Amino acid sequence: MSIKRVFVIVLDSYGIGHAPDASEFGDEGANTLKTIRQSAAYHTPNMEKLGLFCIDGVEPIREQSPVIGAFGRLQEASRGKDTTIGHWEIAGIISKKPLPVYPQGFPEEVLEALEKATGRGILCNRPYSGTQVIADYGEEHMKTGKLIVYTSADSVLQIAAHEEIVPLETLYEYCRKAREIMRGEHSVGRVIARPFVGEPGNFTRTPHRHDYSLEPPAPTMMDVLAEHGLDTLGVGKIFDIFAGKNIQKTVSIENNVDGMEKTLKFQKEDFHGLCFVNLVDFDMLYGHRNDIEGYAKAATVFDGQLATFMERMREDDVLFITADHGCDPGYPGTDHTRECTPVLVYGAQIKENVNLGTGNTFANIGATVLEMLGVKGKIEGESFFEKIRK
Repeated sequence: MSIKRVFVIVLDSYGIGHAPDASEFGDEGANTLKTIRQSAAYHTPNMEKLGLFCIDGVEPIREQSPVIGAFGRLQEASRGKDTTIGHWEIAGIISKKPLPVYPQGFPEEVLEALEKATGRGILCNRPYSGTQVIADYGEEHMKTGKLIVYTSADSVLQIAAHEEIVPLETLYEYCRKAREIMRGEHSVGRVIARPFVGEPGNFTRTPHRHDYSLEPPAPTMMDVLAEHGLDTLGVGKIFDIFAGKNIQKTVSIENNVDGMEKTLKFQKEDFHGLCFVNLVDFDMLYGHRNDIEGYAKAATVFDGQLATFMERMREDDVLFITADHGCDPGYPGTDHTRECTPVLVYGAQIKENVNLGTGNTFANIGATVLEMLGVKGKIEGESFFEKIRK
């Protein structure tokens, strides 16, 4: 029997230990998984069955369940540790140069171009926590109509605006204009719309965030699949990360739970190809906010939904679980951490208890997906399908 459907679920920021080059990024000693599993709230028996605690470098558990999947770890080959570069690499693109970052804020030429394009002034222009920036600048924004423009340690330009001051569609149009401005030397990975609501002292971000990414600079596994007439489905911000390129069907999500519910709905559909899923809460709500308990609970909830997904898998399905970078909630600071990522593979046609060791690029996933689905294309990475196929 041939494989018809492949599901790749990215647990955003679920790192499993600092990468060999972590010191170059200031992240030596970071270990997201080690941090969260110290919480009493952490319980992931299904990922355990897939081999999570048998991966090289991961501290094993005392009583390991029989492993029913293949497992390994991957090192990032790209020169970055953000969402865009991580997902691009999973899909087959290794980024030789890091995307630009702005630890001192954006230069005057960028601010002037933004003000001219939007007709509004600019507030903040610094790296900032997304929740703190609206607490600190939200009231002034409401009084003046100026846009809250900020960044982070990642390659992003973010624009926050109150939905009653700047309507959603207007904010989105501003971000599209900002995307055009942020080209060339200022080609940030993402321009992000960050709408919020509420009153001074009680502002909250809404689920209407929208990302405007660079178009991938080289072919991805989705491009290859589409060229061969196969289906490509995206759940969560996959569509945004790849600028919509060859994501034929997409659904937005409100949170991790909703993301898995949408994935379970796709699981009922009779498609032939790839379903690519991003679950962002691990990173956005817990990693960046140093919320160890919240991260651990989210992992536990995901694992429960994973059980349902595994039970409903068909004979011609394969599941991958991986991550795009780390964001250790117990590590100093609030930024992503340069870590290795897990790769767990499960399906009726996948061997049990196969240790894949350590791969030198996330792109091995993309290469493996293509081989599983019986197509060839020029992307980075080496397939490990032969090692795990029954």
